[in-house]
Amino acid sequence: MSTKPSPLTTPDGRYIVVRGRLWRAANPALSDEARAGLIADLMRARRAVAAARRAADRSAEAAAHAAVDQAKQALGERGPVWWSDGAPDLNRHMIRTTPYAAWFRILSAGDL
Repeated sequence: MSTKPSPLTTPDGRYIVVRGRLWRAANPALSDEARAGLIADLMRARRAVAAARRAADRSAEAAAHAAVDQAKQALGERGPVWWSDGAPDLNRHMIRTTPYAAWFRILSAGDL
């Protein structure tokens, strides 16, 4: 059984890189126990979204999406940023248009 590789993380730990796009990482100040509980909440909410879609239940789907958002905010992946140095939030930006572009090009060149 092969394990899925961990996503590439920016040097400051603020983002993971998925298909050339930055996605905000979870707050590293969360305890392992808190993070695990929030991830369990997130996965449960995502399963509820899928079930509501299969049932064509719009109100249940809206409630499930709200639960996903709540879990992601608690993890620090949405909402106010978890860092305090005033750096902007680059969530969902293409990495090539951010200050991480040169770092990513160097890493990508090493993959060739």
